[in-house]
Amino acid sequence: MNCRLQQVGFLGFDVFGTVVDWRSGVARAAAPFLERYDIALDPFDFANAWRALYQPAMESVRSGERPWVRLDVLQRENLERLLAGHGVAVDDIPEQDLAELTRAWDRLDPWPDVADGLARLKRRFAIAPISNGHIAGMLQLARFGGLPWDAILGAEISRSYKPQPATYLKSLEAAGFEPGQAALVAAHNGDLRAARALGMHTVFVRRPHEYGPDQDQDLRAEEDWDVVADSLIEVADILGCA
Repeated sequence: MNCRLQQVGFLGFDVFGTVVDWRSGVARAAAPFLERYDIALDPFDFANAWRALYQPAMESVRSGERPWVRLDVLQRENLERLLAGHGVAVDDIPEQDLAELTRAWDRLDPWPDVADGLARLKRRFAIAPISNGHIAGMLQLARFGGLPWDAILGAEISRSYKPQPATYLKSLEAAGFEPGQAALVAAHNGDLRAARALGMHTVFVRRPHEYGPDQDQDLRAEEDWDVVADSLIEVADILGCA
């Protein structure tokens, strides 16, 4: 086992991009919607554009500009903003269709290495998401993708969004671990920087196709993270999880 993580008993996971392939799942759900309403957008471009509204929407909560709301509320608002920006009369689309498309974020496929990797890591560590996703969405993702979490932690526990410290610290407190007893597993250098600043250990998993073939961010480890790997299976190998 990696000597830096000898005292670790808990692994917290970023989910969107690290554990699940949001781009393909959202594009899959968007394709029939775009066709039904004659919206001339490529489904994958649509997925990327929807995701691009994710951080600005959360920043309005982080900054105190608006009160706390769950991620599903922000995703629905972002969907309507995206459609309106492309000239779609959102009020003419049935509520059930908008709600169904928003739920695409609850039905995302795990990356191919995830099922085996999580199963192996769970034998040695307690595992849970530390995600910006809301609890109901994380529950649906777990059921859809067979994710064997021990608990569901993250933004709704703390009523804050990463990289705010409370999102990590209140999740660890709920799970009964100190930062030095925990590691964050993420495909995003910024997420790991925030976790390391709080005393957590860090595991970087490369996901070079998260944003598609033209991805230009998080292609490599930008700091000396405790573990750097290309898959959760490799993480399990490094951490001695049979």
